[in-house]
Amino acid sequence: MSYRPYQQILRRKSRQIRVGKVLVGGDAPVSVQTMTNTPTEDAAATIAQIRRAELAGVDIVRVSCPDEASTAALAEIVREVNVPVVADIHFHYRRALEAAEAGAACLRINPGNIGSKERVKEVVKAACDHGCSIRIGVNAGSLERHLLEKYGEPNPEALVESALWHAAHLQELDFHEFKISVKASDVFLAVAAYQQLAEACDHPLHIGITEAGGKRTGTVKSSIGLGSLLWAGIGDTLRVSLSAEPEEEVHVGWDILKSLGIRHRGVKIISCPSCARQGFNVIKTVEALEERLAHIETPLTLSIIGCVVNGPGEALMTDIGVTGGGNGRHMVYHAGRTDHTVQGERMVDHIVELVEKKAAEIAAAPASQAAE
Repeated sequence: MSYRPYQQILRRKSRQIRVGKVLVGGDAPVSVQTMTNTPTEDAAATIAQIRRAELAGVDIVRVSCPDEASTAALAEIVREVNVPVVADIHFHYRRALEAAEAGAACLRINPGNIGSKERVKEVVKAACDHGCSIRIGVNAGSLERHLLEKYGEPNPEALVESALWHAAHLQELDFHEFKISVKASDVFLAVAAYQQLAEACDHPLHIGITEAGGKRTGTVKSSIGLGSLLWAGIGDTLRVSLSAEPEEEVHVGWDILKSLGIRHRGVKIISCPSCARQGFNVIKTVEALEERLAHIETPLTLSIIGCVVNGPGEALMTDIGVTGGGNGRHMVYHAGRTDHTVQGERMVDHIVELVEKKAAEIAAAPASQAAE
């Protein structure tokens, strides 16, 4: 897919690591993560939730491992899903040892609460023995006490100092398969910390605005924060943290990447906000199409515009387009050109048919012609 000069994003150069079968950093695609909210010891419920996230397009899934029952269930979970599983470890370093043995692809440890250097050394040994990578997960809400005393409050400098200190410790142990996150719920703090960290090292970065809020407010905060970082070329893997189901986090993550042209998956709908000029109910049409086209993974673009003011122009830049017309008949465009009209009552069914056909054509095309 080609871009105009003003659409180019120069990505920060970072080392590459592996999280199971997923490459992170370097020239690997920015991966989308989420986290389960089921009790991990309930393997069936957790597996079912991960499978829903897989359908949404997730690349990596994290599960919390607060106790032995959770790590005991991890082996079954890892075996039954198709994406790498990250074990989220806080306070109890032994859970990390158990998770590594159970098949976790990555261990997420929080330096602020994981314990002494000796405990970290044991975690690193377990990661080496079982082929795990590690995420150093620094969080503004759980910084080390000495850094809070030094800086007086969580700030970008404190987050970065914590991250680099622990990264240096892993490197001293000759362990290099790690990525770093420096998350905060405050967008300004998180973005500033990631910007400083990106300048200070070449470690792959996991980006996110932690505890962003509910589906709407969290989406807005995450889009501002993650969008700013990704636009600047910062970020190798991401999670959108919402008080919502994991698949919603995945959808938002993909939408952020698609909006910036970083990755492409499924149907990208360009639609107008609607007004009195609309020839059909744009809002309900788009809602119906989003639901009925959610199964399509092939990247393509669809414009749904209620009237002729911007409809033809938007259709020039999309694979398929629809513009509202008079007398209940609406113009359908293929590759920017007018093609035929469709009656309003069967428009949604007709668009679904066209999109499914186009997706099949793109998927069948030679790889050199297909979109990335």
